[in-house]
Amino acid sequence: MKKLLVFLASAFFSFGANAQGTLVWGTTQIPRHFNPAVQSGIATMMPGAQIFASPLRFDEKWQPQPYLAESWSFQDDGKSLLLKLVPNAKFHDGRPVTSEDVAFSIMTAKANHPFQSMLAAVERVDTPDARIAIVRLSQPHPAILLALTPPFVPVLPKHVYGDGTDAKIHPRNTSPVGSGAYRFAEYKPGEHLILEKNKDYFIPGRPHFDRIVFKYFKDANALSLAIERKEIHFTPFWGELAMIARFEKTPGVAVTQKGGEAIGPINWLAINTKKKPFDDVRVRRAIAYALDRDFIVKKLQGGRTQPALGPIAPASPFYNPALEPYKVDLAKANRLLDEAGLKAGAGGVRHALTVDFIPGNREMHQNIAEYLKPQLKKIGFEVTVRAAPDFPTWAKRVGGHEFDLTTDSVFNWGDPVIGVHRTYLSSNIRPGVIWSNTQSYANPKVDELLAKAGVERDGAKRKAFYQEFQKIVVDEAPIVYLNLLPYYTIYDATLKNLPQTIWGATAPVDEMRR
Repeated sequence: MKKLLVFLASAFFSFGANAQGTLVWGTTQIPRHFNPAVQSGIATMMPGAQIFASPLRFDEKWQPQPYLAESWSFQDDGKSLLLKLVPNAKFHDGRPVTSEDVAFSIMTAKANHPFQSMLAAVERVDTPDARIAIVRLSQPHPAILLALTPPFVPVLPKHVYGDGTDAKIHPRNTSPVGSGAYRFAEYKPGEHLILEKNKDYFIPGRPHFDRIVFKYFKDANALSLAIERKEIHFTPFWGELAMIARFEKTPGVAVTQKGGEAIGPINWLAINTKKKPFDDVRVRRAIAYALDRDFIVKKLQGGRTQPALGPIAPASPFYNPALEPYKVDLAKANRLLDEAGLKAGAGGVRHALTVDFIPGNREMHQNIAEYLKPQLKKIGFEVTVRAAPDFPTWAKRVGGHEFDLTTDSVFNWGDPVIGVHRTYLSSNIRPGVIWSNTQSYANPKVDELLAKAGVERDGAKRKAFYQEFQKIVVDEAPIVYLNLLPYYTIYDATLKNLPQTIWGATAPVDEMRR
């Protein structure tokens, strides 16, 4: 009861009046639990990064930095990674963090995390002493350092999670024990999570808040009202564009897009390449030529987004700036459809198709789906826009490959091995699994390029492989890239040291203060 009263007091303090050392973090991202080793998604990563520490963290320049590992080095021609742990890290129950915990955590994530390519090369982790963990790889794996960061590999206490219970349903996932800057105090599902300062945190002088209160909201409207009433201090990953202008004019509230560049969210139109006539590249290219990205970005999204030109976001070091975008050209689109044998019939209709969209964010999905109906009619497609009552329904359709076209938002997650390969590898065509290769796209050259890039240790060569890959998939159009999904951070203007590294608020906020 005492902790709940603290939460209620914190939730209704104004920015200036709150002298209790509490950061109130507002979000509509409601987690199932707080263990990022077995669950992807921002909802889990944000609190997970505060509760758990990881071997490494990355700065704003895409450079690895020490965390639980004070140093690291590659050996055996890149097939071994030696991690030397800090000497003073403790879990929240007082037990020391050892190499056994690191090994257990990496292997738990390998076995359970949905991003299977992320740790696929890991064979085992040796622990010659309490402070040395050696990650043994089947092949060089240049994405391994990014993989060992807070969004993906929290270091779990083996003495808690190694009791034989399935890690995905472990009861401590909702009352976790970590070694991060804040310790778990209380969770009321769908309402709030309270974290308290870890006074034994292994980084001196951090964190700065006495507690963090995650306040969960059912929708963006309710959260926006709380922000304007000064009840919320920090809201990262805000994607509702219509409200940004209001926040920018609200006294004491600041808005930024800095931080989180590695997440790389791209909004796109996915095409089911196994269904006729979409198995014909000319038909897919015709759809790409019919879409007006400038209209989508400037009119439908109020000029607050940027066009997306390919599968890798511009902030990534692997982005290809020389990609040739599809510019709206209805005459060319119609010629391509004629060449593909889709002749216009009665009323100029060539073919009927269905467009699905992710429910929830009208600006990013429903508005685009509805725009496609009149736009694709110009090249002879009779479009039915199909709404889903909820996300699971949409995910079942798309994951089951039971669609023609659908809007989708997919994240790069730092290294292409982690977030990009899954969409294009023919080996990842996995019916029933959302955010795999749901387009059923298969190109042996793409498979070859991704295989080479996934093990290449030379940065320049690796970038060249990815640049060629990007050209091919843009040309073959299994996906038509629309816009970069914008994420804003809305915050109390007195806050300092916001999490503006490449992971943003999916990394620790242990430096943030007033």
